Amino acid sequence: MQHKTLTQFLVEQQRREAALPAQLRLLIEIVARACKAISISVNKGALGGMLGDIGSENVQGEAQKKLDVIANERLLEANEWGGHLAAMASEEMETIHLIPNRYPKGEYLLLFDPIDGSSNVDVNLTVGTIFSVLKAPEDVSGRAVTEEDFLQAGTRQVAAGYAIFGPQTLLVLSVGTGVYEFGLDREMGSWVMTQGPLTIPTGNREFAINMSNERHWAPPMRRYIADCMAGKTGARGADFNMRWTGSMVADIHRILKRGGIFLYPWDSRDPAKPGKLRLMYEANPMGYIVEQAGGTAFDGTRRIMEIAPNALHQRVGVAMGDEAEVARLMSYYAEDPAV
Repeated sequence: MQHKTLTQFLVEQQRREAALPAQLRLLIEIVARACKAISISVNKGALGGMLGDIGSENVQGEAQKKLDVIANERLLEANEWGGHLAAMASEEMETIHLIPNRYPKGEYLLLFDPIDGSSNVDVNLTVGTIFSVLKAPEDVSGRAVTEEDFLQAGTRQVAAGYAIFGPQTLLVLSVGTGVYEFGLDREMGSWVMTQGPLTIPTGNREFAINMSNERHWAPPMRRYIADCMAGKTGARGADFNMRWTGSMVADIHRILKRGGIFLYPWDSRDPAKPGKLRLMYEANPMGYIVEQAGGTAFDGTRRIMEIAPNALHQRVGVAMGDEAEVARLMSYYAEDPAV
C-alpha cells in the first residue's frame, strides 16, 4: 500500500478550502527536517559522545544535557535561513532568537523544547522535541521582534507538534485539521503517514503522574488520585493503572493512542510557582494536540490554551487527556473554593 509522505499531506492541506499557507508548509517541513537530524544524534548516544551533562545550566536553572544543547542548535540552524520566520524562542535560551535577513518579512514565530524528558537520555528511555507556531504580529515587518510578540494565548497557535524518539521515530502534527502521525522511514529519508486523524480513546482507566510528589499536591488532586487508587471498592468503582515516564512527549503520545489522563499539577514545594511545565513550550503545544484529538487541557482552574501569557518562560499546572476524565478532575477543583 502506498503511504502518504509529510510533504504530500501538507500539499493536500494547502489545497483545502481553508488553505494551509505555503509559508507555513515550508516552516513545518524545515522543523521536521531538523527533527530528523536530532533523531540521528539521539540514536548515536554514547557512541557519538551525546550523553551526560555539558557542565552548564539553562535559563531555568537546570543542568543542561549535551543533547539539549545539540538539539537546540539543530533547530536554530535549520530555521535561520528559511521557513518565513521572524524569530524563535527555546526553553533552553533566556530570550528570543531573531532571524537575520528575514525574507520576505517573517510571518511566523517558532517556539520549541528541543529535548523534552532529557533526564531520560542517559538511561535510554524515550525523549522528544515539542514545537509550537504562532503568527507574528502584522507590524513586525517594519520593526524588531520582541518577547512581547510571543506572549499569545495557545488559541492563537496555527500549528503544533512533537517528534518522539523511541523504538520508532515519529512526528505527530496538527495544523488545525486534526492530529496526524508520521513515521521516519530511514531508508527513504522521509516522514510517512502511519495514522490519522487521531482521536483519544475514551473510558480508559489510566493516569500518568509522579506519585512521589503526592504529599505536596493540592487537596483536590490528592482526593482525585486517592479515588482512582481505591479501585473497584472505591468511589470510582473501577481499577486504574498508573504510568509515568518522566517525558511529557512519551506520556501524551500514549494517551493519544490509548486514552487516559496526564497530570503534572501545582505543588506546595514552591507555592509561588503555578506549576512545573512551561506554558509556551510544553503545555500550549501539547494542549493544542490533545484538543485537536478530542481531549481537554486545563491547569486546575481554566482551559490552558486560554491563559494570557505574561512571561516567555511562564510555568503552569497541567491536566490533559480524555475529555470526560479531565472534566471529572475539574469537578474536584470546583468543589474546593480554596483552590
